[in-house]
Amino acid sequence: MTRFTKTFKQLTRTDVGIAGGKGASLGEMTNAKIPVPPGFVVLAPAFDQFLKESKLDGKVDAILKKVTHSNVASVDRASRQIRKLILDATFPKDIATEIMKQFVALKSPLVAVRSSATAEDSSTASWAGELESYLNVKKVTVLESVKLCWSSLFTPRAIFYRFEKKMHNTDVSVAVVVQAMIQSETSGICFTVHPVTKDYDQMVIEAGWGLGEAIVGGKVTPDTFVVNTKTWHIVDANISEQTMMIVRGPKGIIEKTILHAKANAQKLPNAVVLKLARLCKHIESHYGKPQDIEWAYCSGKVYIVQSRPITTL
Repeated sequence: MTRFTKTFKQLTRTDVGIAGGKGASLGEMTNAKIPVPPGFVVLAPAFDQFLKESKLDGKVDAILKKVTHSNVASVDRASRQIRKLILDATFPKDIATEIMKQFVALKSPLVAVRSSATAEDSSTASWAGELESYLNVKKVTVLESVKLCWSSLFTPRAIFYRFEKKMHNTDVSVAVVVQAMIQSETSGICFTVHPVTKDYDQMVIEAGWGLGEAIVGGKVTPDTFVVNTKTWHIVDANISEQTMMIVRGPKGIIEKTILHAKANAQKLPNAVVLKLARLCKHIESHYGKPQDIEWAYCSGKVYIVQSRPITTL
């Protein structure tokens, strides 16, 4: 019986309280037979237990109570203090043992390690972009990456976000998703409702070479496809030049220059765009509301790595 971890198959959308929005969604989609790379979640109670065992819970609260959120220096100082406390603390042996057992069972030499806040991805709040992710993580650095994700609940952006959403007096914890790494040839985002025109019969798919962090981080301009979900036709395609992509390097991820011919090429064939569009529509139907979906394409297969409600409609 595992106390601090659950595989995706053991989770559903009702588990946001222990697995965070990201973890619960990956569990829900896995059980709905949507093509999600396998993985497990280090549950939020593991972080809570870590804070308790390390006697950091009171210290963290005391630091946060002193924050003046309109003062950048105050927020930065609190962030540095809290993150150092977390990173310097000893990793509890029982939690570490359980995480490593799950890692071995995953049979993936490289994983993505992502933060998943327990208050995230509701219709009113999304912590997307506030917390941290680590890609191509090896066995030897898994525990360190989990700690970094825990501490990212206290980045300056995340602390400010708490105050902005009036959640500074709310208990927010963080789970950590550990997922088999997909070395994407192409990756991107899908909005199942047009995010600009708010047309419910149109879906927008963005696609770029390499790992999705280039698009999510705003480092490249992706190709954009608009798909009519009544006729299943691509009604608009804007192909962008992409001169850089993020890929796996010898020691983690690197930015790689793209040669001219590939830089100006369409990033995803039309047939795959339409296949992806139908899959994303299926995910929207499953959740019963418009979705913001992250996807990856590798060796002829489409994978879904995240889905959350669109919060701007």
